[in-house]
Amino acid sequence: MENWIEACGLTKRYKGFSLQSVDLTVHAGSVVGLVGENGAGKTTLLRAILGMVRVDAGTVRLMGRAPQDPRARAQVAAVFEENACFAWLDAFQVARVMRGIVPEWDDARYAELLEAFGIGGRKLVKDYSKGMRVKLNLAAALARHPRLLLLDEPTSGLDPVARGELMDILLAYMQDERNAILVSSHITSDLERIADQIAYLHAGEMLFQRDKLELMEDMAVVRCAMQRIDELPPELVIAKRGGAFGASALVRQPERVRALMPDAVMDAASIDDMMRYYAGRDAE
Repeated sequence: MENWIEACGLTKRYKGFSLQSVDLTVHAGSVVGLVGENGAGKTTLLRAILGMVRVDAGTVRLMGRAPQDPRARAQVAAVFEENACFAWLDAFQVARVMRGIVPEWDDARYAELLEAFGIGGRKLVKDYSKGMRVKLNLAAALARHPRLLLLDEPTSGLDPVARGELMDILLAYMQDERNAILVSSHITSDLERIADQIAYLHAGEMLFQRDKLELMEDMAVVRCAMQRIDELPPELVIAKRGGAFGASALVRQPERVRALMPDAVMDAASIDDMMRYYAGRDAE
């Protein structure tokens, strides 16, 4: 299995924040969902992978090559949440520019995507809604027929119908097993639909990168009295929370916990649950 992204020990220091020796791998044929709180470093990590920022330590291989290698860049397309490079163009002028600088550009595919996204006319991109700008940037990215897509909050600002259409397009893109996606999103329900793996970046540190199904099967939320949670073996309790209406905990090995506490309320853990409990550990 080929690795389209191999990041090892990436470190980038800023005043008041740093990426801390981050490892990340994206295989051909896979969708990796990158999650984390605001300010966790997700956009910085994506830019470091693309060679857009100079890291202080660590290495990156993109499509098996250095990120700056033109042969790697030709196979990669990125869409960032805020991208103003097309602001003073309309959708047709975007195609004219891209046609001149991207050898792989496909006018027919671009036109197909514009129609699917409801984009047309001579309206300048600067006058688009946030959601429409995301759609245009994605259309321009996919019209290059990339092997790897890097997406930073692609569904931000989209209504549920448009988000569903976007997810369908990404799933269709992944029908080719040579393609791969690394997608950062706060809308974790989208990732639960399309991602094969979840990578959780917290305060600049990669807490885990795991298979989504295994991750969700391995964790659960249990609700009962705090005393009973405290009686569980420590290795089973990832984080716990107490409040006026009782206590709860994010636990691993749910079947083992259920055997120890058969009468406790236990629910499957969503990605949102995992983020809330992991982030809450910092305050304990």
